[in-house]
Amino acid sequence: MSRPKASHTRSRRWLLVPLLFAAMLVNYVDRGNLSIVAVPLMREFGISPAAMGTLLSAFFWTYAFLQVPAGYLVDRFGLKWTYAFAFFSWSMASAGIGLAGSVRQIFIMRVLLGVGESVSQPASLSYIRQNFREHEQGLPTAIHVSGMTLGPAVGALLGGVLLQRFGWRALFVATGVGALIWLIPWLLLAPAGRPREAGKPRRAQTAAPRWSVLLAMPTFWGITFGAFFYSYYSYFCLTWLPSYLVMERGYSFLKMGAYTAAPYVGTVAVSFTSARLADRLIARFGRPMIVRRYFVAGGFMLGSSILLLLVFRSSTAVLAVLICSLSGIGLASSNYWALTEAISPAPIVGRLIGYQNMIASLAGLCAPILTGFLVERTRSFDKPILFAGGALLVAAAAYLILLRERDVQSLMARFDGKPQ
Repeated sequence: MSRPKASHTRSRRWLLVPLLFAAMLVNYVDRGNLSIVAVPLMREFGISPAAMGTLLSAFFWTYAFLQVPAGYLVDRFGLKWTYAFAFFSWSMASAGIGLAGSVRQIFIMRVLLGVGESVSQPASLSYIRQNFREHEQGLPTAIHVSGMTLGPAVGALLGGVLLQRFGWRALFVATGVGALIWLIPWLLLAPAGRPREAGKPRRAQTAAPRWSVLLAMPTFWGITFGAFFYSYYSYFCLTWLPSYLVMERGYSFLKMGAYTAAPYVGTVAVSFTSARLADRLIARFGRPMIVRRYFVAGGFMLGSSILLLLVFRSSTAVLAVLICSLSGIGLASSNYWALTEAISPAPIVGRLIGYQNMIASLAGLCAPILTGFLVERTRSFDKPILFAGGALLVAAAAYLILLRERDVQSLMARFDGKPQ
């Protein structure tokens, strides 16, 4: 096969990383917009908290169950046109919410939003896995993940301003249509084919292991439980944190936007620092799974400090707790995805990331529904906060107890012919 094409692709590998970041930022702005406007939407359409929880979860009904098929599409056809079509689709669905005239129409648009966004995570992380070596993956993953953490911050700030001045519909139309400019550089720079794994010669394609092999590995279950309970916390914050600040704390829309955005901005700085530190430790000592596992588990335990919201009540204390908790997520987040990249054989990385994100999205389906039910029944956010903080402690235990190097060595040997 021709070597120049692979070399040409490698020379552009960093050019696509900012585009992956930008796409994830738009992704999280679009999926989080409904949570920003939840309170005025409930007032306008007469929606109860429990019904609002169902509406917030509608996105995950399709997003969750399309993760593995989306990963297969990326593995099979590459990411240029797959991602371009997905981005266009979800942007139009997001803009459509701003034109909706009923709760049913909003529900349908949220379901379609989940269809389009299902491609984003498998495509992005597959690209990083294919184009960067193990000790290089932390930084590009941190850049990608920063889009996931800055998205809610940008959405909260922008949403608070637009909501205050123009109403909730303007937010969806502006972010949905305006984001389409991303497609121009993407179609110019994204590789059309499937790049070979960085630093390794091209091999004959090896059949993917059966799922029965993966199910027998404790590491598989560690990733599964960790993904679910970590994501329960994340999606509680994404879907209900703005409403918590308005409904329970009595903040204005502008103050809600600032208090939601500030912790997420801090998370980005922590994420970059932890990713670079992990990369350096791996470059010096090896053992990428062990290094990243401790970063992830430590971040989860720090993130559980959200439980302090049950104790502290002042505005200053609320902001401090949110910054501390989400900083823990910054410590974990980039290493959480880089760990999956490190333990996934390149030929099936899209499918394994798709599976992990499917499990995470099931938590996204549960968190808003359960939170809405509990808020309506107890007229308080105390139990939802207890569940969110406790979920992170369960996730930390799963990563510390169940992840094992020998499982990874066995899986890699099926593709490379030797342990990695």
